[in-house]
Amino acid sequence: HVQLVESGGGLVQTGGSLRLSCAASGRTVSSLTMGWFRQAPGKEREVVATIRWSGGNRYYGDSVKGRFTISKDNAKNTVYLQMNSLKPEDTAVYYCAADTSLGWGTPLEYEYDYWGQGTQVTVSS
Repeated sequence: HVQLVESGGGLVQTGGSLRLSCAASGRTVSSLTMGWFRQAPGKEREVVATIRWSGGNRYYGDSVKGRFTISKDNAKNTVYLQMNSLKPEDTAVYYCAADTSLGWGTPLEYEYDYWGQGTQVTVSS
């Protein structure tokens, strides 16, 4: 069983930066493919970024390419999402997710077995 706890959300102005963290327990992130997803009010949940268990593959949603970076620290068993040049449309609840099947980092959320509780990110204009 994997537990995921997100942190780092908050209120930031347009153009600002935030770094989200996802602390995992129950299994090491070195054996987990991880993803960040987000859901804005009234919208479906969408993929933000994923990272393969080996760290060799990264996938980014079109709307965040060039602005967001996913990374992980195996020693801290934590995955990060660095968000730069934030826009009001980035406002959403951000979720961390884990795929235990050693997948490549698919953007399909149904492939992820465990989810965190989410952290709110609000970008003011």
